[in-house]
Amino acid sequence: MSSLKIGRKNIGIDSPTFVIAEAGINHNGKLKLAKKLVDSARRCNVNAVKFQTFTADDLASSKSIYYKLFKKVELSESDFGEISDYAKQNNIIFLSTPFSNNAVDLLSKIKIPAFKISSGDLTNLPLINYASKKNKPILLSTGMANLKEIKNAVNEVLKTKNKKIGLFHSVSAYPTPYSQTNLLAMQTMMKEFSCPIGYSDNGPDMLVPEVAVSLGAKIIEKHFTLDKKMTGPDHSLSADPKQMKQLVIRIRKIEEILGNGKKLSQKCEKEGLIDIRRSLIASQDLKKGTILKTNSLKIARPAKGIQPKFFKKVMGKKLKSDVKKDNPLMWTHLK
Repeated sequence: MSSLKIGRKNIGIDSPTFVIAEAGINHNGKLKLAKKLVDSARRCNVNAVKFQTFTADDLASSKSIYYKLFKKVELSESDFGEISDYAKQNNIIFLSTPFSNNAVDLLSKIKIPAFKISSGDLTNLPLINYASKKNKPILLSTGMANLKEIKNAVNEVLKTKNKKIGLFHSVSAYPTPYSQTNLLAMQTMMKEFSCPIGYSDNGPDMLVPEVAVSLGAKIIEKHFTLDKKMTGPDHSLSADPKQMKQLVIRIRKIEEILGNGKKLSQKCEKEGLIDIRRSLIASQDLKKGTILKTNSLKIARPAKGIQPKFFKKVMGKKLKSDVKKDNPLMWTHLK
């Protein structure tokens, strides 16, 4: 797996999971609320807080069922500059999803460290191409997509000579039912693509992103709100501050549990190497000069003597010193 860098954070197989609090449009079009989301996300110890950059006219036709909603929650260009500065002051990475070339230009102007492309724009190759030419990391969400569509989007990024790519498995249903989450598709993506793979969650609780981390997700995005009871389409399925903080804590614990994948004895097992494993033990008092037979020894704990795999090798050997019953047989006992 190739690695990726967003701000000062590395994303890859040897790095901690990069956690994004997806504030999205949960600011309800209010700058003051957006800043509160930044504050709260920082206190939850996530790596980044993410918004969405659009105008209703860029994003949807006036005939769209979503047009009035988007119009209601627009933020101005100066608002995004202020939010970005505020995030920097608070030492948290600011990200946003651009929904137009104009949004890409605005986010470039305020020096955003990466672009997140939404699932709805995975087939919008002109937008992907335009964003990729800014030579910043491109994070692609893949809700509703099949492998061919994902490959087309990835190739569009690569076409611009930009190789800084991250992919999210996602399901574009709000909330996503457990039975259709299909997290194993994330592992399919890991086999198909050499970039970091993550999961963008639209589910009702914290279980699925935790399972995703246990399956190897290196980026987690979770909707984030100050209050699940607020008015708006995403608040109810978002994590509130208490849930988000707990999610980050549990992700870090899962990473501890997963370890580095090398199959070696652990520090906590060192005693067990002696006390739990077995060795060759005298089954009776054995005198100097005794020729060892099968009834001379037993294989028992602790593992302080000759290893059991040498049982046949020591048969017929002569003792050059006494060995008391239940004491381990050592190589120094043998001629």
